[in-house]
Amino acid sequence: MHHSFDEYAHDEDHFYSDSGSVALPSDGRLVWAHLIGPLGADEVTEDKEELWVVLDTVTGEVLGRVNTKTVASNSEHTTHPDPTQMGLSIGEGEEGSPVLWGRWDGQQLIAEQIGIERVLLDVSPGGQHLLTVPVGQWSLSLHQVEDGSLLRELSAQDNLPTHPQSTGGDRVYWDYGAAFVNEDLIVAGTSECDVRYGTVRHWLVDVPGMSLQDEISYPFPVWGPAHSAGGGAWYTVSKDRTSVNLWQLAD
Repeated sequence: MHHSFDEYAHDEDHFYSDSGSVALPSDGRLVWAHLIGPLGADEVTEDKEELWVVLDTVTGEVLGRVNTKTVASNSEHTTHPDPTQMGLSIGEGEEGSPVLWGRWDGQQLIAEQIGIERVLLDVSPGGQHLLTVPVGQWSLSLHQVEDGSLLRELSAQDNLPTHPQSTGGDRVYWDYGAAFVNEDLIVAGTSECDVRYGTVRHWLVDVPGMSLQDEISYPFPVWGPAHSAGGGAWYTVSKDRTSVNLWQLAD
């Protein structure tokens, strides 16, 4: 294990520094963090463990912890309307991409694995459904929060047209980003496979049937995937990353 970025700063196979992530739920009482141990009070060992911890925002006390048993290159939290629940996507490079769902019951942090080769995209406003995509990006997958079970999927290859500028033979696939607009609608993009043509596309997806509704028409070209902004809105980031654009469906 590397102890600092300086050890591999010029190695092309390690272009980016590994990282964890932190999330603060809406009530502001808990902090969820994915990090490398040991923590301050732990016994120092040669093998460092990756931990998912819940902390008290006032005192900084570690309330709960679990060993994720991962070797992450990156991770990302996805918040739930209930601040005692949280999603965590962990990227391990070629080793895997597990999705964990955590619950803090006031005494113990419990984490369950939803998938091994998946990325968590968003949680529905009511908190009953999760949206994931396999690392191969071939389908949008709707899960039940209660037990992580897969309910329905929407295949990109079977339902999406190729880009208008495509000359044929190109694989169409979903982005590693999507957003619930409400309980019945999702905004999902194909920007990662469209980008070669200079213009990208976003789509409305019907949640109850996990079916494609229509392509979204924007007043000017957008860039990158859609991200949840809450309150029936979503946002995109400009190509030069100097601005954030907030969107909602027209009446």
